[in-house]
Amino acid sequence: MLAYLGGDALAFERLFRALAPSLMAFFMRSAKNAAVAEDLLQTTFLKLHGARGSWRPGERLRPWVFAIAARTRIDWLRRHGRVEELAEEEDLASAPDPADPREGLLERERGERVRAALERLSEPQRMVVHLHRFEGLSFAEIGLILGISEGAAKLRAFRAYGQLRGLLQDLVEEERP
Repeated sequence: MLAYLGGDALAFERLFRALAPSLMAFFMRSAKNAAVAEDLLQTTFLKLHGARGSWRPGERLRPWVFAIAARTRIDWLRRHGRVEELAEEEDLASAPDPADPREGLLERERGERVRAALERLSEPQRMVVHLHRFEGLSFAEIGLILGISEGAAKLRAFRAYGQLRGLLQDLVEEERP
């Protein structure tokens, strides 16, 4: 980011390559549509470009970028509401072919159950789970991104994970020895 701020033309490309996969996954969880997720990704990077002067050197970049992405996502949800469920054929087509077809089927079924359970969470809970579980951000960072306290982020996560445990109780029990 420092190189980008310093005028290095290639630095933006490096930023994009480093951050785009995580941001794309973040948007796919809401949009369920690759074209929409790509538009949200591009919008996020346009906003990043416009706000680049507000990033403070020494500040962690990922939470700052995810704050921009979270606001982009919220704006999109406000404009379009909840998106209809779409088949995730691309995920199935790109899934590795396991040696035991039954194991692959079980994994896909578990994955579908987890996705369905995540969809049952409220949008604020789903966002906290994504940022914490999939992006590895701390609750303090999540609080800054969402404009809430660290304690509020922890409480949302606690409630969301509790709801997920309830919805997926049979899968949790399967995993226990």
